[in-house]
Amino acid sequence: MSLSDNRMATASWYIAFVRARDTTAASHAVQMNAYRHLGPVQRARLAARLSAETRELTRAGIRARHPAYTEKEVGLALCRVLYGDDLVRKAWPEYPLIAP
Repeated sequence: MSLSDNRMATASWYIAFVRARDTTAASHAVQMNAYRHLGPVQRARLAARLSAETRELTRAGIRARHPAYTEKEVGLALCRVLYGDDLVRKAWPEYPLIAP
């Protein structure tokens, strides 16, 4: 088994057997069954949607903590969360690090 296959197996096991604290076992089973029936395109769309929603939630948290931030500053703070300080400094050296 390759490293990639091993990671996928571990991730699949985790997702299948570890459920959110606010989800009943029956609800979790229904959700896992629905995921198993998704095709590759549907899985990719779901992953993209979840990623976009996570970014929006992160942006909302940044706005809540820093209501005076401009959209540019919110974006820079988000980049800091996603990519880390070193990459943000290299990509946008003209801007200071913005607190997320």
